[in-house]
Amino acid sequence: MKILVTGSNGFVGSHVVAALLKEGHEVFASSRTGDASSFNKQYPTYRFIQVDFTDPFSLHDAFEFVQPEVVVHCGAMSKPDECELNQADAYDVNVYGTLQLLLNAETYQSFFVHLSTDFIFDGEKGMYTEDDPANPISYYGRTKKEAEDAVAEYKFDKAIVRTSFVYGKPLYGRDSFIGLIAKKLKNNEPFKVVNDQQRTPTHGEDLAKGIRTIINKRACGVYNLAGKDLLTPYEMALATAAYLNISAHQLTPVTRATFQEKALRPLNGGLNIAKAQRELDYHPMSFAEGLEKTLAE
Repeated sequence: MKILVTGSNGFVGSHVVAALLKEGHEVFASSRTGDASSFNKQYPTYRFIQVDFTDPFSLHDAFEFVQPEVVVHCGAMSKPDECELNQADAYDVNVYGTLQLLLNAETYQSFFVHLSTDFIFDGEKGMYTEDDPANPISYYGRTKKEAEDAVAEYKFDKAIVRTSFVYGKPLYGRDSFIGLIAKKLKNNEPFKVVNDQQRTPTHGEDLAKGIRTIINKRACGVYNLAGKDLLTPYEMALATAAYLNISAHQLTPVTRATFQEKALRPLNGGLNIAKAQRELDYHPMSFAEGLEKTLAE
């Protein structure tokens, strides 16, 4: 099966590419920048295409070359404050780029799998199901909701995957939150961590496997693929310290107001995964298990 993955240099995209390659799929990874992976040395079914999915001309050429049976859209401008400060760029990448991908995917009737976020919700309720109404409180959330709306109008098979606070060991590139916290702890650095925002932290491998299952089943609709534990970032940081046996640390719990961030974050976030458990046999690891996978030497 020929699968085009956007955002392959990103944390989620890299895990998705790896999960699909392990199952023998022909994967065409794509990114705006050059290939950061070494997958070409490991897998004969790996291809890389450098393409900006907001550029309709280069994107058309890429689709014409690949003719994908499946498109997995992981690429996005995903830092909320960056989106708030650069709204034109955020719209261009998260909304216009998604529209361009959908237009090209229609030509080949590709199964379109779109990655979204619990930031489309306002954080008043928490543990959101697939049927809860969206009400984003940041520009990032608004762009992701608009992208979801565009995918919902796609006339061929499609799936929207919502996730929350993805972490894990990077295959390449930057550390996730847990890796960052571990370094702060080992260096005994002071670090303020938010303790009034609840999320369902999702290990990157679980998310990638869930997306692979959606592709294999050609499961259409909206699915929450997240972790099973509801935690604040500070609670995650404390669990990291406990795993590393570091009791004398300088972690400080703070509230959202402390950082005066440009973008609002949902306070009661997190996703209910009952539908994915039922329909996809999706059973993510616990946060404790995820820590072991992320930090084990």
